[in-house]
Amino acid sequence: MWQETKHGLFKQFTFINFKEAFDFMTQVAAVANQQNHHPRWENEWNVVKIWLSTHDQQNKITDQDKRLAAAIDELVKAGEPIDKWEQEGVGVNHMRVKLYTDGGSRGNPGPSASGYVLFDEQDKIIEDKGVYLGITTNNQAEYTALKLGLEDALKHQASIVDVYMDSLLVVNQMKGSFKVRNRDLWPIHSAIMDLTRQFKQVSFTHVPRELNKLADAAVNRALDEALGITG
Repeated sequence: MWQETKHGLFKQFTFINFKEAFDFMTQVAAVANQQNHHPRWENEWNVVKIWLSTHDQQNKITDQDKRLAAAIDELVKAGEPIDKWEQEGVGVNHMRVKLYTDGGSRGNPGPSASGYVLFDEQDKIIEDKGVYLGITTNNQAEYTALKLGLEDALKHQASIVDVYMDSLLVVNQMKGSFKVRNRDLWPIHSAIMDLTRQFKQVSFTHVPRELNKLADAAVNRALDEALGITG
């Protein structure tokens, strides 16, 4: 669904790979030329972000923008990105899941655990797991939770995953907004990027800690059990 923002009508499109994204942009460019109305957009690998506003109307959202938005939506409906993905046999059931993940280290570095909770489309819990990791850092635990959760989503044949984390650093690094400067995190970040390519779509959203209580509880259960803490 297109969203009205201060920068214009906005929508994000996610494809299988860069080629599908670039093909889509080529088609959008042709439609934009036909309508003599051109978007502002950004492309990073398989993601295309589009903003539509009318320059000669002080960048307001007008009917011209809405017509172009509708035409772009028709390209997606009629085009190949989803169809091709289905034909390749990857997750053709189109199952959508929500994944909440968290990681914690008591000491940083110190005893650490990862936790994640996987929900189906009806918000029923599919998996609720905590895994003790030994001595590591908080960021490594956060990344490991994400990796374990995505692996479980694959086992359940999910095709679309909406990830929610309270680690703003990890969310921004997965989106490509922040660079991964810690070399120790490069291998797991790369492994997770490879995992995301096995889904039709993976989105990352930062949430406050109070909205991530179940994953946090899974972390603490695993830590308490490993450290022999009761009560």
